[in-house]
Amino acid sequence: MLWTLFIGLIVGFIAKLLTPGNDPGGCIATILLGVAGSFIASIIGQAMGLYQPDQPAGFLMSVVGAVVLLLIFRFFRGRRR
Repeated sequence: MLWTLFIGLIVGFIAKLLTPGNDPGGCIATILLGVAGSFIASIIGQAMGLYQPDQPAGFLMSVVGAVVLLLIFRFFRGRRR
């Protein structure tokens, strides 16, 4: 579990670096972004046939998933303002 949180922190941090802008949240939000990005990437990868049902997403796909989640968050946050 600690390993998942650590990888989530790294993935979330890289996703925030790749998509510059003002994002709320600190370390916890970054970890959640990374873990959720990996989860979304696993689901999409399994649906596309890239991963087996018991296989998690790779590091790069996790970063892509986190970037997509971050962009979706910014889109909806921008529409509210």
